[in-house]
Amino acid sequence: MSLSRVRKVIKRACRRVGNAFRKSLSPIVLRFHRLAESIKLGTTKPQVFAYQLIGGKVARFLPLFKDMDVSLRKSGMKANFKAYVSTIILTTLLLSTLVLILVPMLLIFVFHLSLFSSLLFGVGASLLAGALTVIVFYAYPVYRADSLKRTLEDGLPFTAGYMAILAGAGVPPDYIFRSLAQVDASLAVSNEARNVVRDVELFGFDIISALEAASDRTPSERFKEFLEGFIATVHSGGSLGRYLRDRSSQFMKLKRIALRRFSDVLGVLSEFYVTIMVAGSLIFVVMLSVMAMLGGGGSGFLDPRLLLYLLTYLGLPIGSVVFLIILDIVSPKR
Repeated sequence: MSLSRVRKVIKRACRRVGNAFRKSLSPIVLRFHRLAESIKLGTTKPQVFAYQLIGGKVARFLPLFKDMDVSLRKSGMKANFKAYVSTIILTTLLLSTLVLILVPMLLIFVFHLSLFSSLLFGVGASLLAGALTVIVFYAYPVYRADSLKRTLEDGLPFTAGYMAILAGAGVPPDYIFRSLAQVDASLAVSNEARNVVRDVELFGFDIISALEAASDRTPSERFKEFLEGFIATVHSGGSLGRYLRDRSSQFMKLKRIALRRFSDVLGVLSEFYVTIMVAGSLIFVVMLSVMAMLGGGGSGFLDPRLLLYLLTYLGLPIGSVVFLIILDIVSPKR
């Protein structure tokens, strides 16, 4: 057999193997190609991407996150429960794997630790990153619900007063909420009113059923009581204007009390910040700098220079972010 003929036989065999391999992988390649195109066009959100990738395999994990379904509905987030859980699992796996790879490499090539110690720290950091990811995703809807609650309650005195003016002029209840929905797009109360109008005009609810649905999904007990009182007044045929004026006066008194409490809490937080983040950080910086110049301390993670770097580039920024989050939690929105 000549050499040219052998080459032709080998080329023909390679072509057949390639065609068979391409046919077996074509459905997978096509699926990933479509998914990449949808992400490129901006039509696929991270939650949709996660649900398309692992959504069919998260059913066994749903009972572990059963409390999150209520938090998602009360937070006002436009997210499906299964898609959100898929996002949690996918993000946790990706971050844990990334930390498991990067931390040992950083410890080996930068800090020159042994392979066993680097792997041990890598596994620990990976587990910590996964746990923190789950905690952040679990706490975010609760934080959003609490933020929505405070925003609703801060605007209730002015909302009730505005509704009392409309009710005093003889405006029907459904038109009161239509007018409230057009006040300001940034107000949380306006968003709730738009949801009520959507239920009435799009889903065919009557105004009482729409208000009951809004009362069930709101995270604010004060706003829930306000809506239930509104419903009861409409049902009983009472004076809607008088009810709204009384509630507006009551909400204004509660707002004054909340502002006085906030001023006291703000004073305590400022003292904590000065003591921990200013005076405490200066004491540690001076102490670690003196130890580094004198050559004291230890090696590895007890090295004063390393502790000083960690305090400067990790401790102070993380502490400041924590104080900002606490301040945002306790402060009124408006």
